[in-house]
Amino acid sequence: MKNTRAPGAVKKHLETAEKTGVLVLSDRKLMDVPDLSSLSKVLRTLDLSTNKLSRLPDSICSLSNLKHLTINNNKIEFLPEEMGSLTKLESISATSNQLALLPQSFSKLRHLKSIILSDNKVTSFPLSICGLPQMDVVDFSGNSINEVPDGIENLQAVEVNLNQNQISMISVSVASCPRLKTLRLEENCLSLLAIPTQLLSDSKVSLLCVDGNLFKMKEFEELEGHVEYMERYTAVKKKMF
Repeated sequence: MKNTRAPGAVKKHLETAEKTGVLVLSDRKLMDVPDLSSLSKVLRTLDLSTNKLSRLPDSICSLSNLKHLTINNNKIEFLPEEMGSLTKLESISATSNQLALLPQSFSKLRHLKSIILSDNKVTSFPLSICGLPQMDVVDFSGNSINEVPDGIENLQAVEVNLNQNQISMISVSVASCPRLKTLRLEENCLSLLAIPTQLLSDSKVSLLCVDGNLFKMKEFEELEGHVEYMERYTAVKKKMF
């Protein structure tokens, strides 16, 4: 383990984590993840944010009871392929890293509810997370994704944030997402023609955010299906107040 802080301080945190199941080693200038083998059965929450990590060791995949993983503000370029073995994982937050893709094994994370990968280098929407039954929130804002692809109809998320990408195409299949209520597509490369009529007229989306694309919002309001979309939007607003 390479770091500029006293190893004893890290050791103390490891010992405490054996009792609490929570390990927070954020902002410690770590370049490597310490040996977590003693915590393989007990650790539920791990926070390694704001360090100098370029990778996660394969051994992290042995944390069989891990529910929450936070690795924001590092330099991580890839995640271990065996992360699918973290079958109890409920949330992963890896904002502001160098990630370009997710392991295919993410398709095994049946308890995953939240995945936050904003401000990375992801170029395509990872279909490996579609079909995960517990998924609620997906945030890939601030990446380089260029389309909402075919195959996304199995995504179970309620909210998807794709703001600040390079999206110019939206598959009509997004209208079939069974639970999708909020879809954020602000500051992309969308033309009016790229917005499927079915997304407005026949989907469950009640909040569609499209400011900052290649059209004026007044033009968006004139699209076929916009009336039906506004009925859903208004109905949800009424329930809130």
